[in-house]
Amino acid sequence: MNENNQLSNDNQLLNDNKLSNDNKLLNDNHIQNEQKNINLEKNKLKNIKKRLAKKKKKLSNQTFPPTIPINKLYSSNIYPKGEIVENKINNFDENKINNFDENTLNNFREAAEAHRQVRQYAKKFIQPGMKIIDIAKKIENATALLIQKDGIKRGWGFPTGLSLNNCAAHYTPNYGDNTILNKNDVMKLDFGIQVEGKIIDCAFTLTWDEKYDELLNAVKEATNTGIKCAGIDARLCEIGSSIQEVMEAHEIVLDGKVYPIKSIRNLSGHSINLYQIHGGKTVPIIKNSGNDDKMEDGEFYAIETFGSTGKGYIYNDMACSHYMKEFYQPKINIKNQKSKKLLDTINTNFGTLAFCRRWLEDLGEKDHLLSLKNLCNLGIIRDYPPLCDIKGCYTAQYEHTIYISSSHKEILSRGEDF
Repeated sequence: MNENNQLSNDNQLLNDNKLSNDNKLLNDNHIQNEQKNINLEKNKLKNIKKRLAKKKKKLSNQTFPPTIPINKLYSSNIYPKGEIVENKINNFDENKINNFDENTLNNFREAAEAHRQVRQYAKKFIQPGMKIIDIAKKIENATALLIQKDGIKRGWGFPTGLSLNNCAAHYTPNYGDNTILNKNDVMKLDFGIQVEGKIIDCAFTLTWDEKYDELLNAVKEATNTGIKCAGIDARLCEIGSSIQEVMEAHEIVLDGKVYPIKSIRNLSGHSINLYQIHGGKTVPIIKNSGNDDKMEDGEFYAIETFGSTGKGYIYNDMACSHYMKEFYQPKINIKNQKSKKLLDTINTNFGTLAFCRRWLEDLGEKDHLLSLKNLCNLGIIRDYPPLCDIKGCYTAQYEHTIYISSSHKEILSRGEDF
């Protein structure tokens, strides 16, 4: 009996030792794996810091206001990459990032770098008390200088949006509009830059009162959620569902009243094609959109979200300033000579890029309104009036341009600011 007990104890001891060794081995393996992950994250962080250091070095050479063209700052004409997020499903090789089309991506990156520098300038000079039209001109002049504007080859991607408060999008002042920026305003600054038709579409919101912070945080978080969900084979309807869930988890207190923050259901992001700001696919910002399209390899998207303290639904309001030629323009015989001359001006200077009435006047088309309306009636030009929620509410917007690849995505317009 004692001998059996001893044997049992010995077996138990052996089992305990084996279990202890197995646990130690598992723990060691776990620690090694964790250490590998930590080292990978450290290496990623080092690479990001290196890229940021290079960008800062370049930016430190820029003047204020910015006057040095981007291609002079980067004499090699190789421009900084945006934020690279690898696709963990497929093998990722940073050296193969440019395999899509090095020149195409480099054009986007040049436009993105110009956007980062112009918006950095804008955030410093824009102050309450300024005329909105003066703000627009400063941004446009800086963009033209940094990108070395040259007709439709390079320059503005679309008019400078400076939409205020309940107006969510498509407002830029026409000549004669003397609106003054107020310290209580919520301004959406949405401007585009293009190089050889590759358009960077990027927007952010400015306020001068911290009471609006939660609205801005909700929309910024929603946009980043859309970017996080974006990728090869991602369903656009699912991206919209995730965006709305994040957006509408927020609420804001204004003057003692609680307002839910709503996704503006009839606004969306969109794909971007060559010289075509709205490329055909839409990225909803609400659930149950019914959009079953998927993101595909080699596509570019503007991921943008809009939040509102109002109805969460926009309508056309105020005087129109934004116009754009239909991308698939119908072949129409234009009988009115003034309209024909105006279309020649549009074709030469904007092509299928969006433009505004101020820009037409700057080109010498002083009395263009009737001719422009005629072109709209003929279906050659389309008007894009300001888009507004109910009066008294506030809207915010954040937007980035991204590139989709089977191995990674690149947030082209990402900067240190957002």
